Amino acid sequence: MELKKKNNHPPKFRTRILHHCTLLLSVFAVLPSAQPFNYGEALSKSLLYFEAQRSGRLPYNQRVTWRHHSGLTDGLEQGVDLVGGYYDAGDHVKFGLPMAFTVTMLSWSVIEYGDQLAAAGELQHALEAIKWGTDYFIKAHTSPNVLWAEVGDGDTDHYCWQRPEDMATSRRAYKIDENNPGSDLAGETAAAMAAASIVFRKTNPHYSHLLLHHAQQLFEFGDTYRGKYDSSVGVVKEYYGSVSGYMDELLWAAMWLYKATDNVGDYYFKYLINKAHCFGGTGWSITEFSWDVKYAGVQILAAQLLMDEKHKEHRHVLNQYKSKAEHYICACLNKNIGANNIDRTPGGLLHVRQWNNMQYVSSASFLLTVYSDFLQTSNQNIMCPRGVVGSQELIGLAQAQVDYILGSNPANMSYLVGYGPNYPMRVHHRGASIACYRESKGYIGCTQGYDNWYSRKGPNPNVVVGALVGGPDCQDNFRDERGNYMQTEACTYNTAPLVGVLAKLNQLEEQQNPTLPLVASY
Repeated sequence: MELKKKNNHPPKFRTRILHHCTLLLSVFAVLPSAQPFNYGEALSKSLLYFEAQRSGRLPYNQRVTWRHHSGLTDGLEQGVDLVGGYYDAGDHVKFGLPMAFTVTMLSWSVIEYGDQLAAAGELQHALEAIKWGTDYFIKAHTSPNVLWAEVGDGDTDHYCWQRPEDMATSRRAYKIDENNPGSDLAGETAAAMAAASIVFRKTNPHYSHLLLHHAQQLFEFGDTYRGKYDSSVGVVKEYYGSVSGYMDELLWAAMWLYKATDNVGDYYFKYLINKAHCFGGTGWSITEFSWDVKYAGVQILAAQLLMDEKHKEHRHVLNQYKSKAEHYICACLNKNIGANNIDRTPGGLLHVRQWNNMQYVSSASFLLTVYSDFLQTSNQNIMCPRGVVGSQELIGLAQAQVDYILGSNPANMSYLVGYGPNYPMRVHHRGASIACYRESKGYIGCTQGYDNWYSRKGPNPNVVVGALVGGPDCQDNFRDERGNYMQTEACTYNTAPLVGVLAKLNQLEEQQNPTLPLVASY
């Protein structure tokens, strides 16, 4: 029987590119690894992962063929259609907060690196991954002040080891409303829909407008009826409890709504300025960015606003945001004083927490990449307490983290499943660990899965390509065991930030060696 808890505060074709390392040195001031990788292939595989996590009725163009329809009665008991969305990890609960953060980060990746994704032939797949999430959020937001927060619950779900196609566990749905507030969940979902509205503005303007409308309603709901969602939805507390509270999500939502309203949403900008101090946006010096803690993301986006001359009246507050953003960046670079830095493993991996550490690595790599671009565009450096750093050092560290993920580490292990010759074969994932439903349609019961599949020593019968597993411990040690869920379970919010970073690194690689293929075949 599995009784894991995900709340991590705390408890929560191999294609090598053969070219000279000196080519990369001209791009990166700091070259963390002389071992080259095919970032285009990694990018393609990372986007494939989201298709493995789909809940609901799968489309005709579904590429992950070992998955089939599931959760087709979600919401029926409550009289609402909640079919669709994503399973967050290796189990079958649909948790609203990490799902929304996943979509926000996919959307931000497209906003920043849409051209690079298009050049790699992966933009359409990224758009499909985002829309699979936002279609579900539209369903879940059944009225202005009602948002369905979760389908299923972790406790009953973890008693069973089944394919999603065989699910026999509770699919009870839980909601937030005026009497049961959840400002953090409403805020993150608003951020996801606002960011996605930017993504679809040109290609699907009607859908973009619909998303923006929902985002504005959700922000107003979350701001008017304030409270932590895990106080209203108790079953989520042990899995995705809101340790940071809701103020960061309200600032995060306001920022994305300001951007989504074409930077003319004066109300949202004033909210960011007026609430900067009392909501912690200019007060908290943070060394993590995650599904729970959004401050570093808000601070980095606020710093970018300084480039716009129209904000000079509020430069003082924006510079305070920028100072906190750079505290985070300096912490990643080990350029702060004392305990204000992020630890590293002996192999050089950023290490925040024992449980599912890779989520912090991918999110840090994304923020480093975005801020590197900002510094380069604005011709700035960062004055860290332990030295001046420029844009190339930031992208160099981001590349070092990605290279570690892809195999440049003491274990010579790729922690991106399906990439390279050596990757985790026993991922903690129900669907991947049991015979494919399309080939073996016989029903597998709740405990039968534990008896016949969970305890098997061999590799999973299905490869969940593109999943970024939790990864090694603080000493670079990793045990590829199905029961080792702290290290072998993957989550959607692990892979989502990696999409943008891989797109950027693939572009830089292409600029240095344009004869290489953009992507590898599956």
